[in-house]
Amino acid sequence: MYRIGIDVGGTNTDAIILDEFHQLVHSVKSPTSLDIKTGIEASLRKLLQESSIDKTQITHAMLGTTQCTNAIVERKKLATVGVIRLGYPATASVPPYTAWPDDMVEKLSGNYALVHGGYEYDGQVLSEVDEDEIRELLAAWRGTVESIAVIGVFSSIKNDQELSVRDLIHEVYGEEYPVSCSSLIGSVGLIERENATILNAALCKVIETTTQGFVNALEEEGITDAAVYLCQNDGTLMSIDYAKQFPILTIACGPTNSIRGASYLAKIKDTMVLDVGGTTSDIGVLQDGFPRESSVAVEVGDIRTNFRMPDIISVGLGGGSIVRVDESGKISVGPDSVGYRIGEEALVFGGSTLTTTDIAVRLGLADVGDKRLVSHIEEAFAKAVQAEISAIVEQAIDKMKTSSEDVQLVLVGGGSIIIPDSIRGVAGMMKVENGSVANAIGASIAQISGQYEQIYIYAREPREACLKDAEAKAVKQAKLAGADSDTIELVEVEETPLAYHPENATRLRVKVVGKMK
Repeated sequence: MYRIGIDVGGTNTDAIILDEFHQLVHSVKSPTSLDIKTGIEASLRKLLQESSIDKTQITHAMLGTTQCTNAIVERKKLATVGVIRLGYPATASVPPYTAWPDDMVEKLSGNYALVHGGYEYDGQVLSEVDEDEIRELLAAWRGTVESIAVIGVFSSIKNDQELSVRDLIHEVYGEEYPVSCSSLIGSVGLIERENATILNAALCKVIETTTQGFVNALEEEGITDAAVYLCQNDGTLMSIDYAKQFPILTIACGPTNSIRGASYLAKIKDTMVLDVGGTTSDIGVLQDGFPRESSVAVEVGDIRTNFRMPDIISVGLGGGSIVRVDESGKISVGPDSVGYRIGEEALVFGGSTLTTTDIAVRLGLADVGDKRLVSHIEEAFAKAVQAEISAIVEQAIDKMKTSSEDVQLVLVGGGSIIIPDSIRGVAGMMKVENGSVANAIGASIAQISGQYEQIYIYAREPREACLKDAEAKAVKQAKLAGADSDTIELVEVEETPLAYHPENATRLRVKVVGKMK
C-alpha cells in the first residue's frame, strides 16, 4: 500500500511516495511550470518511473496546490460572481465590494443585491427573506453570473436564511450550480466574512480545473483506484467534493504542509518551523502538531478577509534569491529570485546571476553545482551577504515569537542550505533528514479535519449543550471532507465571550480530526 503526495511550490513541484508505515520510498523535485499542470504531470511521471512501484498498490493521492492563491493574486481564471446580501435596509450604507481593488471588482462582474433578511446581534429577526424578491433577482442574473455568494447579517448566530436562499438558487439554477454561504466560511464581521465568501465563489472554476487535472494526470499514469484529496490550510486534507465547495481553504496550504511535514520528520509537536524554498521563506509555529492559526483578519490579494488562515510570515528569501550590491556598497538579498531557473542562472550552475545558493557554496555550507565557479567571490563579501540573510530571518522570527525567550527551530525546504548555523534568538536549530520534501510529506501524512464556528447564547442554552451541538456539526464537516467516522476525535475548543452582548453570548469554535477512509 502506497501514498503519493505532491506539493506545488513557487519554484519546485515536489512529489513523494510513502509506504504503509509512512516511510519515504522515493522523492523527486521538478521545476514548477507556468501552467502548474505540466509540472505536476512531470513530477508524477518521474516519481513512478524512478520508484518502479506497483501502481495498483497506490491507495491515496494528495495534492497541495497554489492554483487558488495564484488565481486571486493574478486575477485570472476567476468566475463571475453575484452577491446576495440579506440585510436590507440596515446595511445599505456599506455596499459589497467596498474597498476592493477596481480590477478585481471588474473581473468578478461587480453584480450585487441588497435584499430583505438578516438577524440582529442577539438572534432576533431583522427581516424575513422575500422569496419573490430572490426569484426576480435570479431571473435578472440568469446567464450573467457563474457563481453566487450569499451573506446574511449575523448569520454566524443563525444561518437558516442563508441556507434557504441557497436551496432556492439550486431550485432555480440547478443542484450543481455553485453557491457559497458566508456562515460556512467566515467568522464574525460582516464585511470581512462577505469578502471571503465572494472569493470562495470566484474560485469555483479554478478548483474544478485543478481537481480534474490532477485526477486526469493520475489516470494517465495508470492510477485509477486511489482516493484523491486536496490539502487544506490548517495542515489537514479534504476530499475533492469538499474542496469544490470550499476552494478558499486551499489558500496558504503550502506552508502548512511544510510545518506538518517538519513536525512528522522531527517528531516534535511544539516548535517553530522555517521552510526555505527557492523564492520565499515561510515561518510558522507548531502547536500540538498543527499550525497555529491567525487571530487577525488576513488580506488575500489586497482584500481583507476573516476566514481560517494559518499564522504564517513569508519573506522574500530563498535559494534562488538574487544578491546585489549598490553604488554605496550596500548589500541586498531578494526579494526577487531566479526561481525555477536556478539550474541555468546561478553561478555554480554556469549562469551569470549571483544568488544566495552561490554564497552558501562559497562558504562551504552546501555542495551543489561546481564550487570552482564561485571561488572568485571574496570570503569577506560572502560573510557579509550571510549576515544580511541572518538579519532577514532574525527579524521574521522575532515577529512570530510570543515571548522574548529564544526558540527551538526546525529547518526544512530545499533552500535551507542558505541558512547560517547560528541565528540570534534561536536556542537550537534542527535540520531533519528529507527536510527538502517536508511539504510533500506533510501532504501525505495529514488527517482530515472538520471545523465549526458559531455564536451561542449561553443564557438561553446550557454551555454543555452548545459544545455538543458545535462538535456534532464539526464532525459532520469532517465526514463531508472524507474522514472515517470511527476515527474522528475532538482536538480543539475555543470560546470567545462577546462583551457587547447582554446574554452571555460566546463565539464557539470547535475542531475535530480523523483518519482518511
